Amino acid sequence: MSEPIKNRYDFVVYFDVENGNPNGDPDAGNMPRIDPETGYGIVTDVCLKRKIRNYVETVKEDEPGFDIYIKDGVPLNASDNRALEALGADAKDIKKLKKDDPTLDEKIRDFMCKTFFDVRTFGAVMTTFVKGALNCGQVRGPVQLTFARSVDPIIPQEVTITRVAITTEADAEKKGTEMGRKYVVPYALYRGEGYVSANLARKSTGFSEDDLALLWDAVVNMFEHDHSAARGKMAVRAFVVFKHDSELGNAPSYKLFDAVSTKKKADVEAPRSIGDYEPIVVDEAAVPEGVTVQRLV
Repeated sequence: MSEPIKNRYDFVVYFDVENGNPNGDPDAGNMPRIDPETGYGIVTDVCLKRKIRNYVETVKEDEPGFDIYIKDGVPLNASDNRALEALGADAKDIKKLKKDDPTLDEKIRDFMCKTFFDVRTFGAVMTTFVKGALNCGQVRGPVQLTFARSVDPIIPQEVTITRVAITTEADAEKKGTEMGRKYVVPYALYRGEGYVSANLARKSTGFSEDDLALLWDAVVNMFEHDHSAARGKMAVRAFVVFKHDSELGNAPSYKLFDAVSTKKKADVEAPRSIGDYEPIVVDEAAVPEGVTVQRLV
C-alpha cells in the first residue's frame, strides 16, 4: 500500500436524476427527501457513501485491503472479530491481552484501517457495547461528504401503478390487479461537496494515494453499477477537485466551492434535462494561489 496522502483536497460533484427517487425518506412514506421550507431536494451523505462503498466492493472484490466494514448482511461484530482472528486471540481473553500489551488497542485500530477501505476513508465507530464483543475503538476518517442539495426546488410526483402480482391467494380469487405507488422526481440537478484531510490520513487511518485514486474513480462511477427502476436515470455531470499544495491547505474550502457554479437557462422555468442548465463552470481567477483545479468530469 502506498504512503498516506500529503495534500489536502476539497471537491464539488454535480449529479442528476430523471424520473427517479435518488434518496427516499422513510419518515415520509419513502418520498424523495426535501427541505420543507425551501422545496430543495436533499440527498444525504450516508446515501452517497453507500454508492461509493458498493462501487469499491464491486471493482475490488476479494482484494486484500479493500473489504467493506459497513456492509449489507454482515453484522459489525463479525467484522470486528476479524481483528482478533488476525492477532490469534480469543474474545474472552481480550482484557488480559490489553493489560499485557498497552499497544493492543492501536494494533486493533491499525488492522481495521488496513483491512477495510471504508474505515480507512470515512472512519467508523467500532464500539458496539455488546457483551463479549470486541471494542475496536473509533476512527475519524479523512474523507467527509456534505448532504447534496438540488440546484433548484423540486416537485416530487406520486405515480399510481397497476400490479398483476396479487399479494395473497385470497385476494387473487377476488381481483386480478392491485394498485401501487411510486414517488419520483421528474428531473433534478444536485450538488454535493466534500473534504479530504491529509492531516487525518497521516495521523489516523493511513488513507493513501492509491485510496485517493480509487475514491475519485468511485465518485465518477458511483451510479454506473447502481441502476434500478426506483432510482431512474442518474449520472455524475461534473466533478471538480481542488488540490492544495500543503497538508493543511492553502485556502478556505468555502472560497473554492464558491468558484464552481451553474444556473438554469433564462428561458427555462422547469428544468427537465441537463441541457436546461448553463454549463457548470469553475472561475479559476477566484481560486487562490497554492490550489490547483482538476476537472475529472
